[in-house]
Amino acid sequence: MLRGAFCFLLVSASWSAAAAAMNVPPPPTIKARAYILMDYDSGQVLAESKADARMQPASLTKLMTSYVIYKEIRDGRIKLSDMVTISEKAWRMGGSRTFVPVGKKVSVEDLLKGMIVQSGNDATVALAEYVGGSEDVFVSLMNQETKRLGMTSTHFVDSTGMPNPDHYTTARDLAVLTRAIIHDFPDHYQLYSMRTFTFNGITQPNRNKLLWRDKSVDGVKTGHTEAAGYCLVASALQDHMRLISVVLGTDSEEARAVESDKLLRYGFRFYETHRLYAANKPLSTVRVWKGTTEKLPLGLRHELYVTIPRGEYDKLDAKMKFQQPIIAPASKGTLYGSVNISLDGQTVVTKPLVALKDVAEGGFFQQVVDDVKLWFE
Repeated sequence: MLRGAFCFLLVSASWSAAAAAMNVPPPPTIKARAYILMDYDSGQVLAESKADARMQPASLTKLMTSYVIYKEIRDGRIKLSDMVTISEKAWRMGGSRTFVPVGKKVSVEDLLKGMIVQSGNDATVALAEYVGGSEDVFVSLMNQETKRLGMTSTHFVDSTGMPNPDHYTTARDLAVLTRAIIHDFPDHYQLYSMRTFTFNGITQPNRNKLLWRDKSVDGVKTGHTEAAGYCLVASALQDHMRLISVVLGTDSEEARAVESDKLLRYGFRFYETHRLYAANKPLSTVRVWKGTTEKLPLGLRHELYVTIPRGEYDKLDAKMKFQQPIIAPASKGTLYGSVNISLDGQTVVTKPLVALKDVAEGGFFQQVVDDVKLWFE
């Protein structure tokens, strides 16, 4: 059972070691150049291979393209109903197409559906030009977002994912991006579950075969070039647990679906995710000296989730350590401790504890009294 206790040392250990100790079997053999399986809520990685190796992402690039566009919509700079004039450059794009007509006006909403469902390179470039004024400027926005999201091994040179040695990412970075899309734009995420989209009299299916095979799968995006191989980022939700899988460089459309399905099934079968603590709620109250009050509540900046082997929840243990002594003034949001969640002695996660309110410096008399008390302490 999860227990609160005081501790002044933090234990460090890899989660893979903890999983092994709990007799979780190793992940299935995945026939891909690289892959990763991540829990959405906790961010914990449950399986990976070459997850930090640079890969060409092909049309998985459009995940970042859509992220930038969603942000523009959220911030009020563009609207779904905006009409976009299709340039000759967009119209001439090869590869997957939405078949947008040159010189005609198409709504941002239809272009988004064309990009996400049909993987239309023409729709993608049209959107990039509308938001950035040119595709080059839009790509600069994409690369700015990679830095902000912590995608440290990603660099884009276009909005579509055409082959280029300077256009690369990793399985881990794509999982981080997908997690951000789902978290930051839940209303737009539903587009990734559309099975078909009809534009200009042409109906095209979503190339993500898992949308037809597994009702828990609700996204996300496929990609393919000769250099990248067949790729798929998938996400599925079962019993309030969401997993994200990234499979890069398989040999066929069928293979990317099969290998992704293997990862998702493995994660749901052997792991479970729990919300342990809410954000901005007191986990502990500590003594603050020389202040207007003696009590300082500490808590977490964000909700704390953990992903653990199935059936092991009662073995979780929580230990907290605190900075001592804490001298006023104390500022809200300042780090004053940490909470460590462990399972059978193996650390699952460690998170900072921060002040949940300000404590001002006390008067002269209070400071003198506390000086004396601290001396005896």
